[in-house]
Amino acid sequence: MLIKESFADVQTAANDKESTMRIFLFHPTIPGYPNARFPGVVLFSEIYQVTGPVARFARQVAGQGYIVAAPSSYHDFTGPEALAYDVPGTDKGNEWKITKTLESYDEDSYKTVDYLLSLPTCTGRIGSTGMCLGGHLALRAALDPRITASVCYFPTDIHTRTLGPYTAPNSLPTSPSPTSNHTLDLLPRLRSHRDASCEVSLLFGVHDTHVPDAGRDLIRLKLREVGATFSFHEFAWAQHAFIRDELSKGRYDPAVSRACFEVLLEVFGRVLRTELGARKGGVGEVEHVC
Repeated sequence: MLIKESFADVQTAANDKESTMRIFLFHPTIPGYPNARFPGVVLFSEIYQVTGPVARFARQVAGQGYIVAAPSSYHDFTGPEALAYDVPGTDKGNEWKITKTLESYDEDSYKTVDYLLSLPTCTGRIGSTGMCLGGHLALRAALDPRITASVCYFPTDIHTRTLGPYTAPNSLPTSPSPTSNHTLDLLPRLRSHRDASCEVSLLFGVHDTHVPDAGRDLIRLKLREVGATFSFHEFAWAQHAFIRDELSKGRYDPAVSRACFEVLLEVFGRVLRTELGARKGGVGEVEHVC
């Protein structure tokens, strides 16, 4: 499937701070069918904004028949250009990641979904995906009932409640406050018995130092506690950033990346491209047979 690339600039105003967020668009096209319609996917980037590897991933997804919208997360601080995969770029990305408020992240997500839904070529079904910071944002975006499928690559800072401004890391299984706005404490919104539940798939490497065993276990525990519809994948030899095919510091794993892409295609294909109708009940009692 061919792809047309463009961008749109959208105004934001979270925390009374006006800014312009650029959304990079990767739109599938089928020659001779100008009115073809496709599901939409919000793609959240790692801390370097929409880099070469992120754009290549977007094209892979778009080529399967999805309109991919990739917002530039750091519009509060800088332009839409990608940060370099070097020490200054890493330092800026990590600083802005915790300076940007959760309210601003949420507005970015809502505005990007709004933009996709405004396109006459969008079917109205929306998914989310992303890697690293973007994996976290993809899961957080799934709290929006308009998103019904989310595939999250090695999402960081969920288990420590360290996205956005924070006082200290907190990996306790219980919420530190009834008004906590951290993603880990908002997971009950994913509860699968709601009318429009979101199916979530999380993808990790066992050797991911950013989300160690205890962190992954906590995320899985909280998803089970709230009754979310989810799958959880851990790859034995994969590290953090295993999907990044450029300057990955020796961590890029094309075989694992391919397996993860198959997971994404299965979830998005079943949830976003199939006329499922309204959900009525669960799977029922599973028979214990061999």
